[in-house]
Amino acid sequence: MHTDFRNTIAGHTPLGEHCRRAINPATGKPNEPVPVSTRDDVEMAMVAAKKASIMWGKTPFQDRRRTLLAFSEAIEKSREEFATLLTREQGKPIHLARQEILTALSWLRAFADCDLSDRVVKECERRKIIRRYTPLGVSVGIVPWNYPFSLACGKLGPAVLAGNPIVMKPSPFTPYTCLKLSELAQEYFPPGVVQALSGDDALGPWLTNHSIPEKISFTGSNTTGKRVMEAAAGTLKRVTLELGGNDPAIICGDVDIEATAQQIARLSFLNSGQICLAIKRIYVHESIYDQFLSAMVECVKKFQVGEGNETDVFMGPVQNSMQFDRVKGFLKAAETENWQIAADSPIHDSPCRPGYFVSPTIVDRPPENSRIVTEELFGPIVPLLTWQDEHDVIIRANDTRMGLGASVWSRNLEQAERISRQLEAGSIWINSHFDLDPSVSYGGHKESGLGLELGMGGLTSFCNKQFLYLDKSI
Repeated sequence: MHTDFRNTIAGHTPLGEHCRRAINPATGKPNEPVPVSTRDDVEMAMVAAKKASIMWGKTPFQDRRRTLLAFSEAIEKSREEFATLLTREQGKPIHLARQEILTALSWLRAFADCDLSDRVVKECERRKIIRRYTPLGVSVGIVPWNYPFSLACGKLGPAVLAGNPIVMKPSPFTPYTCLKLSELAQEYFPPGVVQALSGDDALGPWLTNHSIPEKISFTGSNTTGKRVMEAAAGTLKRVTLELGGNDPAIICGDVDIEATAQQIARLSFLNSGQICLAIKRIYVHESIYDQFLSAMVECVKKFQVGEGNETDVFMGPVQNSMQFDRVKGFLKAAETENWQIAADSPIHDSPCRPGYFVSPTIVDRPPENSRIVTEELFGPIVPLLTWQDEHDVIIRANDTRMGLGASVWSRNLEQAERISRQLEAGSIWINSHFDLDPSVSYGGHKESGLGLELGMGGLTSFCNKQFLYLDKSI
């Protein structure tokens, strides 16, 4: 895999007139140059996609499926190169980068297992009604910086399988793997079916306001998601919005304290806490709180923080300077508002340790209305809170405009299911968290998003539903 990074437009990889460099968050040093797309680049990509949509939409589903599976095989052959590049651009440890590539492959193959065949939904002597899935048209995939490879595949896969060309826009912080993914796709898909444009803050609005796309798939912050939805309203583009979360984990008093504390710690600080579906608030039953806190602190102290290729690293850096400043703002609030820190929280921003490193931090029983409880930090800091009454903890867990995921931890599965059925979130786990199945769709409630990703729901979000009424009486 060569280290020349370009846009892909109409099957070509043109040299960009203007370039910028994203930063390796572990070293603070710039990575290779990437293009800054212009309005002309956007126009050329849209024209190419519109042209490709006619032919690709008419390509039989089984042929599209075979092409997607062949593309998946090519990704697998280059998975170590993709993982190495992913660690360099995103900062995550190499073992997590490798897992992200495997996750992306499982998603693509799960999409290929879906079926968009026509189905007779009703038939009688007089008539037959058939449901069909037809392509929406040109799609735009806006990819975030926390999982830039897997989420690019999570948009590319269903779009092209459903018969739609896609123009992908990677985050300016992590453009590299998405550009290479699109470059590889040119060997398998016709020109214009898969394209990628790298750019600055101007690029997103150019794409979302453009008249040609019929669909926008966006993963990112709630604030930006609302702007995407507003832009889509002008032409009634379809939107899938996978936005932020403030996921609660409710720990009941009957759990195995040591084992559960270890699981909660890993799930809270995985990917440096930069996961929409990560555990963000931890409610521990009062009867075991002190023991649970001690066990979790001891576990967290063993987490190695460092550059992704170092031995035994569990946590890499925060991904970018903007997010690093946000995390430091929360740590400053901990000082000014007298939050009790249960585990040390040094910020590694000295000249001898470059990069955006922060140690995993546990806040012991902050006020319920404090920012660390009410906002999504998206970094390696989590609050632990106590509960005693089941009804009360459900109200507190639901007291947020976000509703992406949640989990309940208990040996009493009847109690756990009773609590889980009252939580307001799209995915609820019992005795696990962030345990997605590639064949099962997920999405958010309230301001955590619109629509579904993955599985059949994710695939059909790139389709029109059409119903044919056949009158047999003539």
